[in-house]
This record gives sequence, C-alpha cells and structure tokens, in this order.
Amino acid sequence: MMSATQSETLLDFARHRGVITTGEIEAAGIHRQALTRLVEEGVLERIERGRYRLREREVTEHHGLVAATAAAPQSVVCLLSALAFHELGTQLPHEVWLALEGRARKPRIDWPPVRFVRFSGKAFSEGIEAHELEGREVRVYAVAKTLADSFKYRNKIGLDVALEALRDAWRERRTSIDEIEHYARICRIDRVMRPYLEALVA
Repeated sequence: MMSATQSETLLDFARHRGVITTGEIEAAGIHRQALTRLVEEGVLERIERGRYRLREREVTEHHGLVAATAAAPQSVVCLLSALAFHELGTQLPHEVWLALEGRARKPRIDWPPVRFVRFSGKAFSEGIEAHELEGREVRVYAVAKTLADSFKYRNKIGLDVALEALRDAWRERRTSIDEIEHYARICRIDRVMRPYLEALVA
C-alpha cells in the first residue's frame, strides 16, 4: 500500500531532478500510485510517455536539453545544440542535437524534437563535460570538441556555421589551438581544419 511518505519522497525527487522518468521512480522504490495521484492532483504533469515534471517548476532556457537527455541518458549534447549552449555563433536550433555511440539504441522521444548523430570510439567518448541543469546532470561536448565536430559535420550544419563558431571561440579565448587540434585529430578532420586555424593566428 502506498503511504503519504512516498508522495513526499516523489515530490522531493521531482524538485531535485527537474524531469523525472518512470524508470527512475521505480529504481528509487517509489510506488506508481504516488505518481498517478500527484498527476491527478495537478502537482506533476506528464511531458510525454514516461517523463514528468512539477507543474509549478520554473523551466530554464536549457529545459529542452534537460528533457531530451532525461529520455536518452547515454547521449551527449552536440553540434548546433552544444554551440548554442556554449553561446557560440548565432544559431538557435529548433531541435536538440544529441550524439549516440555507435549502434546504441535510439530512444523514441516525442518532445522536444531531437536529431540524433552517431559518433564512435574516442570521437564519442572524448571531450565530454557534465553540467547541472535544472537539478539534472547533462553531458555536453566541450568547446574545442564541438568546434571539431562542427567541421566534421559541416555538410549537415553548414561551413559558415562552423567558421562563425570558430571565430567566436577564438575571439573570446574560450579554447586554444592545441585543444582544437587535439580533437580535430580524434575526429580525423585535422587536415580540413588546418588552414582555418592557421588563418586565425596569422
């Protein structure tokens, strides 16, 4: 039988995590009835299948990243979404760009709109930063790694977008040539990036 304490525990969990999933609720030993009751009372709201948040909770500009990565916890925020997170360039993507490793299962996400990209090996695992957003840990590629990725996927996002981000990062001293070259080698894009990097320091 569900106790009032379970509802209180679930509320504390939701306040701390922002977006909560049914899997996380079950793993924490909270009865499903507590979730059902709080939704019926209007305390929690269903974002989409299996994901909930406090109705009164203020959301931040990064709420889309929080919601998307809650549904795809093994993913990493990348490309246009990582550029926007780091405030590089002028792109405001209408989709959340997420990297998945190799053949990892692609979760179904109804909201927010998500675009998945497959990375493999060190191109997936290197350069990941953990940021706490709305009480959840969200993994985002670092500035230098995102720049290398942007040149690798320039046909998807546009060379002009990659160049704008590179110029912004260099002007604001957000990274170094050595860092960019390190990730460019990992992404096997060092030869493509070299002339642009040389132009920066000329």
